[in-house]
Amino acid sequence: MTALRFLTAGESHGKGLSVVIEGVPAGLPLSEEYIAVDLRRRQGGYGRSKRQEIEQDRAELTGGVRHGLTLGGPIAMFIRNRDWENWQDVMQPEPAEREVNKVTRLRPGHADLPGTMKYGFDDVRNVLERASARETAARVAAGAVCRRFLEEFGIEVHSHTVSIGDVQAQADAEPGWAAVEESSVRCADPQAGERMVRAIDAAREAGDTLGGVFEVRAGGVPIGLGSHVHWDRKLDGRLAQAVMSIHAVKGVEIGGGFALTAAPGSEAHDVILPPERWDGRPWRRATNRAGGLEGGMTNGEPVVVRGALKPISTLSKPLPSVDLRTAEEVRAHYERSDVCTVPAAGVIGEAMVCIVLAEAMLEKFGGDSLDETKRNYEAYVRTIGPRAGSAADGE
Repeated sequence: MTALRFLTAGESHGKGLSVVIEGVPAGLPLSEEYIAVDLRRRQGGYGRSKRQEIEQDRAELTGGVRHGLTLGGPIAMFIRNRDWENWQDVMQPEPAEREVNKVTRLRPGHADLPGTMKYGFDDVRNVLERASARETAARVAAGAVCRRFLEEFGIEVHSHTVSIGDVQAQADAEPGWAAVEESSVRCADPQAGERMVRAIDAAREAGDTLGGVFEVRAGGVPIGLGSHVHWDRKLDGRLAQAVMSIHAVKGVEIGGGFALTAAPGSEAHDVILPPERWDGRPWRRATNRAGGLEGGMTNGEPVVVRGALKPISTLSKPLPSVDLRTAEEVRAHYERSDVCTVPAAGVIGEAMVCIVLAEAMLEKFGGDSLDETKRNYEAYVRTIGPRAGSAADGE
């Protein structure tokens, strides 16, 4: 059994995006239509650009699946860019027969300046095409494969919008996920959702952009994924890195996060309940301030991760900047862009959490086939419970 890993390739206005995911066990039911559901969800959300009306993302399975079941080898997918036909001269892989206009107006907050300096480019397009959040469509496709795997073990992953700009949704212990998916901003609080829409409209009118916070919740996760023994095996650290890697995310919280710093210890931790209050699952807690993770491991409670998304750096009323070639003061480059992507970022956050949790499940339970992984998982679950006789043995 190889470790779960994935790679993406492709540019925003190139032919398309390629995805290869390795380590998925054989025998997992998987279809293009299943993956398409999450790709459609990523394209939704109030505040998106006209690009989403052009693209109708669908991942074509080109390897690793036969007759609806995974084969145990690498799974390959390709997502075509419909906008490619309008960009062929600019983005063709072959040498250009005529000079193409170069992008030299740097955008504050984007990868433009550090990317051109790092790679020695004189055209910002060489950076912005790969740095574009278009790449996240490939991540969502990979995440959908991992979601399909997690479902086999009763693990469900959802997300919702916590805030957009200065509009905050009312806290809810367990949002209604159907209501979230019906909301144009993926917010469980309908009143806050309406205010979020108005805030996005105002930002669009002003030529500005808005950020916010999304939350991902994973239920049904077993105790013991991850490990306390090495820094790079701590699951909360791996989840934080995965969510932080999403474009424009500048902060990540697990559970109570930063708010716990203002609470005394007596109000910051989750009381372990006695067996009569376990409600059919072992080792229940009175609260979930830890976000389902203690000591770098899952503790059986829902995993809760939040991502803080800065406002998008491409503004229709561009900020002052400097030209890469002349060093003259100019207005930053503008290319068709979203006003707010927080609703879509939640879907991308789900994908990244699914990938990390699937990786952790396979690390613990292994298996070259889905049946083997399930047998290992079920054998482990039978061992979870109080350690009878420990006190008598003097432990």
